[in-house]
Amino acid sequence: MAASDPDGSVLLTSDDVGSLLAAAVQHAGGSLVSWALDHVDANPAQSTTATYSALVDWPYGRREELLGVSARASGPADTDTAAEIFADGEREVAVWIYPQDPDLPGLARAAYAESMAELANAHHIFSRPVLPSDLSLQMIGYRPRRRAVVKVACGDEVVYVKVLRARLFDDVLARHRLLADAGLPVAQVAATTDDHLLVLRELPGQPLARAIFDAAEPCSAEALIELLDAMPESVALLDRRPPWSEAVSHYARMVAAAMPALQSRLDWLVDTIGQGLSGIPSGTEPTHGDFHEGQVHVGGGRVCGLLDTDTIGPGRRADDLACLVAHLSTIQRMNATQEARVHALIRRWVPVFDTRVDATELRLRSAAVIISLATGPFRGQEPDWERETATMIGSAEALVRQVS
Repeated sequence: MAASDPDGSVLLTSDDVGSLLAAAVQHAGGSLVSWALDHVDANPAQSTTATYSALVDWPYGRREELLGVSARASGPADTDTAAEIFADGEREVAVWIYPQDPDLPGLARAAYAESMAELANAHHIFSRPVLPSDLSLQMIGYRPRRRAVVKVACGDEVVYVKVLRARLFDDVLARHRLLADAGLPVAQVAATTDDHLLVLRELPGQPLARAIFDAAEPCSAEALIELLDAMPESVALLDRRPPWSEAVSHYARMVAAAMPALQSRLDWLVDTIGQGLSGIPSGTEPTHGDFHEGQVHVGGGRVCGLLDTDTIGPGRRADDLACLVAHLSTIQRMNATQEARVHALIRRWVPVFDTRVDATELRLRSAAVIISLATGPFRGQEPDWERETATMIGSAEALVRQVS
């Protein structure tokens, strides 16, 4: 372990990582031409995972690659052995080339049209047999070593492939089926695989994340509450997932590590949120666990779909509604018209949410979720991440000041 940089965050975000990347590429038979930091997942004092956009010369020609590196304070983990282990002085790190993610074995299949065509035909996913050339693949989201989602289209037919970690797959599938059996509008399962791919059919309607910018009301606040309240009581018997507010100190440390200038403001937020929520029981209502505009589909002014049921379990309805308020309050890069529509939506919906949950609790929990979201701009290495992070923390402060 490197005493001065236990979690590897300094190494993985500095030019010094270049020699490791070059060694990994050379080991694989190529030559590193150039690289740039693409994504950072930091867990202060414990671990750091980063990905890098790279240009590599291979014997068959030059191509763009995505390289991944993980460093841990405790040294390489068991799954790191699925990558290549390289030493940098007194530290060992795991290095891989996308899509050979050591924790997502199915990603190597989900990333290519050839293997996805084989999977589609074996499971009769589309209405006809397909060739690789019939398919269009688009990576919707990739969180290195955690999860990925690939959109696979064959003409007008679309499925989404969730790439999961082995230890989570059975639990994720069981939770999805629990809601499906209860009549919730979740996506139909088209296929499952031994390498932990969950293939889901496209939901009807459009994501609420797009519909919020339409002139027409996408759905009512009451409909969103009714969707959550329709979850079966058996959800409350599942293992409890701590609410975002319970980890507010952890996320505040992550934000402060990236932007030390925000430390005092974050300290005030953590203290105020913690004091305001102290004494409130954990709750026994069935909850979604990560409820926001990207998880809901709407059509014709009504809710018609629910996504990402991995996190369902017991909690408080305020947790879910706060998550939605936080996400709506921190949408980035909107134009003036979009911003006006979203803010108007918040002003209409929050008073309705206040009739279902305690208003103070809603705002404090919303602020806590915002702090967790404020880790995103740095993690994604967005061009203006410092300003976006500070803006998010300002949004959290505004919510807390409403009730403190």
